[in-house]
Amino acid sequence: GALGKWDGEMEDGNLPAPLRDPSKFADVESDLTLIGVVGIKDPARPEVKPAIESCKQAGIRVIVITGDSKDTATAIARDIGIFEEFEDVTNKAFIGADFFKLTEAEQKRILGQGENIVFCRTEPRDKQRLVKMLSDMGEVAAMTGDGVNDAPALQQAAIGVAMGVTGTEVAKEASDMILADDNFATIVTAVEEGRCIYDNMQSFICFLISCNIGEIATIFLSTLIGLPEPLTPLHLLWVNLVTDGPPATALGFNPPDPDAMTRKPRGRDTPILTKWLLTRYVLTGLYVGIATIGAFATWYMRHGVGLFQLARWGSCSTWDNFKLTNLEEPIASLIAENPCDIFTPARRHAQSVALATLVTMEMLKAASAISVDNSLLRMPPWRNKWLLLGIAAPSALHLTVTYVPALGGMLGLTPLTAADWISVLIFALPVVLVEELLKMKGRELKALEAAEEEEAT
Repeated sequence: GALGKWDGEMEDGNLPAPLRDPSKFADVESDLTLIGVVGIKDPARPEVKPAIESCKQAGIRVIVITGDSKDTATAIARDIGIFEEFEDVTNKAFIGADFFKLTEAEQKRILGQGENIVFCRTEPRDKQRLVKMLSDMGEVAAMTGDGVNDAPALQQAAIGVAMGVTGTEVAKEASDMILADDNFATIVTAVEEGRCIYDNMQSFICFLISCNIGEIATIFLSTLIGLPEPLTPLHLLWVNLVTDGPPATALGFNPPDPDAMTRKPRGRDTPILTKWLLTRYVLTGLYVGIATIGAFATWYMRHGVGLFQLARWGSCSTWDNFKLTNLEEPIASLIAENPCDIFTPARRHAQSVALATLVTMEMLKAASAISVDNSLLRMPPWRNKWLLLGIAAPSALHLTVTYVPALGGMLGLTPLTAADWISVLIFALPVVLVEELLKMKGRELKALEAAEEEEAT
């Protein structure tokens, strides 16, 4: 009829005759024939479902608060992976009014069961009430919103996230973070980046602390035993300013660990330097100190000085028939008249070996610090090109001052022989094994802690 040929123009001249007279509208809407049903769906973005799965693996719960009907909200939740396709949602999908009719204890029990939940037909104030309850239960709640009514909940949440495209100015001002692309997957990416930043801070701090512990152990143990000074103050300054700084800075560019999004969230009160990490780096530092002293003492032993004599070097002038062996230039000329000079002017040769051992160990420790817990086999150092540069540059600088006489004289260093480098590597390389064993123990402790938490819940 006339309506079938109408193109939708609303001007009076184009309106079909039945639509020009309002009194005939009832006739138009009578005796209609159903010829089909059209459904319109606003699907979720394709990246949302993988993001929800990442949240599950990372121990992050997703709670949906919407004004849609229960059936619609549940269907969308199944579609994006919040609920499984045939999962029973009896205690996981609630109409807002029904939920708040429950006792407070029952509400907290439901919120504390660790499952994803959907709240539908909610009022604006319900969001704020839910955020407050989660906060009171010790949960770290991140709240997303875009409207004026969302502002109180955004402000109360631990992390308020406003939509940057569709969000109102009120919501943006009340939030802690603005999502530029209004994409949930971006939040999950931000979580991974946040975990990476935390891990890198931990690597940076722990690397420097462990290096300092190694240096302290070297000086303390050598003084305790009575050995000659293995490192001078200038050597320690060189290590702290030149050889420790670049690799420590490069650790800030470490990529995320492979298991960054499979670990459960850490507690908000968990310190960066835990008791285990402190114990671990004390043990590593002790090895660094012992190895540095070992390389220093080995140099003397290669030249005929026993450990007992080295510990009592101050009384060298009273020793009878004190003879040295395997002397090469320029050491031989330095002690030609007095063998006891091996403990004073010739000591810089032994100190050069000790410093090279310390620097080598710290470079190896920096390579190992690319991941706090993962093995070098799983997280190799070449995944961070800046770290390779941060190790190569200080190593090249140290070789330069070792083999350029003008520079070496300023630091009291001498060129090392092949035998010296063999000694350096013998004492330095095991630090990698020490780190790997301690990492393995750390993974065992974390797995045990996670199992205990799961059993408790």
